[in-house]
Amino acid sequence: MRAAVLTVSDGCARGERRDESGPHLRERLESAGFEVVASEVVPDDPAAIRRALERFADDLRVDVALTTGGTGFSTRDTTPEATLAVVERRAGGLAEALRADGMKRTPHACLSRGEAGLRGTTLIVNLPGSLKAVREGMDFLLPILPHAVKMIGGGGH
Repeated sequence: MRAAVLTVSDGCARGERRDESGPHLRERLESAGFEVVASEVVPDDPAAIRRALERFADDLRVDVALTTGGTGFSTRDTTPEATLAVVERRAGGLAEALRADGMKRTPHACLSRGEAGLRGTTLIVNLPGSLKAVREGMDFLLPILPHAVKMIGGGGH
């Protein structure tokens, strides 16, 4: 299984802040048996987010592309909109389940606007930017991802 990680953060892109969530995603994916073939940081710019996701899906043909950051209520938080612009089919249940799981720990999880969907055979999932939320999101996602990848590839339910 091949994966890509995209950190969306103005501060990290400018070198003003250290990216913690992206490396954590990479580490968790690799420990689960994924080959992480790309890991990038882009600013909170819809065009940059779209280009990266399109490259991951269309050129690199990864099975899973995970984003971190840009899912909140700030005017610069446009990751969900950029994701919806590139996916061909939504996976709303996955996004809803991530929020529901997070709400078991904090009511603030409902403030994440993260989306999930498919572009070709690539599953794209948005996670919040905080390291804590990414850790918890990966605890939820990792048992699901191999089965999702199998289904996308034509495997049974």
